[in-house]
Amino acid sequence: MGSLGTVITAIITPFDDQLNVDEEAFVALLQYLSAHGSDGVVVAGSTGEAATLTDDEHMGLVELAIKERPDGMTVIAGTGSNDTRHAVELTERATELGVDGTLSVTPYYNKPNFRGLKAHYREIARATDKPILLYNIPSRSVIDVSNEQLAELGQIENVIGVKQANNDNLAPIDGLEVYAGNDDAFLPTLEMGGAGGILVASHVVGDEMRRMVDEPENRAAIDEGLRDLYALMGLTTNPIPVKAAVEMIGLRAGGLRLPLVEASPEEKAEIRAALERHGLLSGAAS
Repeated sequence: MGSLGTVITAIITPFDDQLNVDEEAFVALLQYLSAHGSDGVVVAGSTGEAATLTDDEHMGLVELAIKERPDGMTVIAGTGSNDTRHAVELTERATELGVDGTLSVTPYYNKPNFRGLKAHYREIARATDKPILLYNIPSRSVIDVSNEQLAELGQIENVIGVKQANNDNLAPIDGLEVYAGNDDAFLPTLEMGGAGGILVASHVVGDEMRRMVDEPENRAAIDEGLRDLYALMGLTTNPIPVKAAVEMIGLRAGGLRLPLVEASPEEKAEIRAALERHGLLSGAAS
């Protein structure tokens, strides 16, 4: 088990009808996730639409999660940025609020070389005494950090693990706890002795993903039964599908802030059909 948990959900940010943060819905979702297999959450990551949150909204959610979290749930704050000064500020603020750890994505768009990447993470590490998880997601950040480079970054103080969202690079890394960054990599991550996963499908099938941790002899069969739901979470840009699914199981998720848009009627029909196949609508949000 990873030091920050094993089934960690990258929690969505619910919005109300005016697209303001819906704090009541967020707390209800925290409680639901805790009751359905999650032992940790990442707050204000990409699934939480951090890109369209103000810093005050961002930190307000982190503070709310810490205050309202169920017993035993870890809170990891997404504090990454492609501006090192901004990442440092977010990390400092999250640390002061009392998070259990931070998740820091590789700088996107400005595409630093590895020397710049090391300098970036050294500055972030100076800003906290909490564990830092690196986040390698080349599909969004353009940079693909090799496992050798990740191991080198793991020598920086406080850097303890990586959310690996490049399945081709999924392997043990010296000095780092490895978390699956994609739902379909959860099984192989557990099988190789990894720390767990930072997951999206756990919003709706968290109990089954918890069983994959607790029942190693049944992992492969459980995983096989969930593959269509993993694919469903990538039907269109994350978190569009998971927000639709959360609404369908009876919890409030609300809309999305532009430039993201809600699932189309055709996409919603596909999501609903998959949830029905899995029996997830009959006892919604119980």
